[in-house]
Amino acid sequence: MTTILRLPADPARITFPALLLRNAEDHPELPALSWREGTGWTTLTWSEVRRKTAVLAAGYAALGVGRGEHVLMMMGNTPEHWLSDLALVHLGAVPVTVYGTSAPEQVAHIARHSGARVAIVEGARELPRWEPLLDDPTAPLERLVVVDPAAAGPHRTYGSLHATGARLFSPDTFEKTWREIRATDPLTVVYTSGTTGDPKGVRLTHGMVVGNGTALDSVIEFPEHVGHICYLPFAHIAERMLGIYLPLLRAAHVSLCAEPTQVAATVRELRPHQFFGVPRVWEKFAAAVRAALAGLPEEQRLAVAAANETARAHVACRERGEEPSAELTAAYRKAKERVLDPLLALAGFDRLLWTASAAAPMPVDVVRFWAGFGLVVMDAWGLTETTGVVTINSPAAFRLGSVGKPLAGMEVRVADDGEVMVRGPFVFAGYLRGEGHGGGVDGVCDADGWFATGDIGHLDDDGFLWITDRKKELIVTSNGKNVAPALVENALKEHPLVGQALVHGDGRSYLVALLVLDPEMAPAWAAAHGIDATAVGALADHPAVRAEIDRAVEAANARLNRTEQIKRYRLLEQEWSPESGELTPSLKLRRRVIREKYADVIDGLYTG
Repeated sequence: MTTILRLPADPARITFPALLLRNAEDHPELPALSWREGTGWTTLTWSEVRRKTAVLAAGYAALGVGRGEHVLMMMGNTPEHWLSDLALVHLGAVPVTVYGTSAPEQVAHIARHSGARVAIVEGARELPRWEPLLDDPTAPLERLVVVDPAAAGPHRTYGSLHATGARLFSPDTFEKTWREIRATDPLTVVYTSGTTGDPKGVRLTHGMVVGNGTALDSVIEFPEHVGHICYLPFAHIAERMLGIYLPLLRAAHVSLCAEPTQVAATVRELRPHQFFGVPRVWEKFAAAVRAALAGLPEEQRLAVAAANETARAHVACRERGEEPSAELTAAYRKAKERVLDPLLALAGFDRLLWTASAAAPMPVDVVRFWAGFGLVVMDAWGLTETTGVVTINSPAAFRLGSVGKPLAGMEVRVADDGEVMVRGPFVFAGYLRGEGHGGGVDGVCDADGWFATGDIGHLDDDGFLWITDRKKELIVTSNGKNVAPALVENALKEHPLVGQALVHGDGRSYLVALLVLDPEMAPAWAAAHGIDATAVGALADHPAVRAEIDRAVEAANARLNRTEQIKRYRLLEQEWSPESGELTPSLKLRRRVIREKYADVIDGLYTG
């Protein structure tokens, strides 16, 4: 159980400005926020964070931002983003982060739907999507604040806003304003990432977020003031919780990683005690480690494999709730010290005490890969609509492949059709109506308070929840059989060469798949087999690679029932990404986009 620091009030009445004051008073010199500048890091303490927040709040107030007003932000994981979020909250305003990869039509939808008059953007890359809205009579947007002064043009700069705040700051006004905020007030609106249709706005209150954070801390164990590497988008509920709200609750140290591509280098440098990654991040880390292991001499590979088996046996005992024997404990300690920790140190993972994942079903082979290094990736589950986490595995009770047990206060049941239903204090009131509806919400729970999550799963006899797929993504074959595509895709991705997979078969008599080579593992595999690996794309057509992928598909099919088996597939050259449109910013498959983009390829798998 994480040590809860002094709480400034009853948990049901706490707001985030009160937590920031607590941190500044109780832990003024502790590091709060760090970001890279040049070759080093710049750090603000908690007392400095509060002073900066107060000045920025005065600047945004001078801009006309008031209580209850939505303010949009499109920035990376920068100090300007993090501090602006806190400053707006202290005004009683509602910060809303928009994914940086959002298309112009998505930006326009959120601007209209939220009713925001002000947006804060980073620079030249964002302006073409926002400036047209200033002249759009259907959008209420009136003003842009631009962080990069060189790109600001006629717009207000973040620097000038900060200077105005410094000139006009009044301690009495600042204190009076934030003390009027209540735990029932909105803290943020998070727009769903829109795998299908327009994004929907989910309003979360201070009380819901504080409650979820304290419930999390009651089942997991961290050192006090544990650090966090913040690299996922703030538009995602996971990073808002992990990168903003939980650090305020825990007086923890946030290290901003502005470029997600640099997260591996940042981990190596900082050697964190905790790390969170969506499944695709853990897959890519695993692929990189596998590629490194493939280059070792056979004797070392055999030693690593033996150490992996010892670690998995140790984890398996804990998973069963058993105390590992003295002999196994000694063997594990030896394997860890001599073999596993030196390898983990190369990736910066040697000090990890807590590893977690969420947002999509975690491939079991990836979980078991990391268990071979003594790392138990604690899978959690929840939605934006449930303030993030509903169920979580914990060191005291976990099942690899499950998403754990419900947090205190949350109820979970499974409907007759397999849909997971939840009820409890962290379930939102409803989607923001927006667009002239006074900021109200449309309720979505049934008469008994149950929210239909759209996920398909089951509860086992021990109370662990297992998620198989999204209800709307289930494939119904022409024979009337239901297939969970994620189950099949994860089976295909168990082979290290397969980095990404999409299964198709709705209304068809059999399933087909689009497969993408893993960009880290494929070159290593090719080099080990004497194949020129100068380009991953070229490898997709190499006979030896194709033969290996054939074996991968055969191996997956052997573990699947007849309805789930893949009859034909196509190996693609280009990795899918948010930038190319096939993935959401949180790295989930945009199935409709992929099916449309590769419609001819998919049709060819049925007609060719």
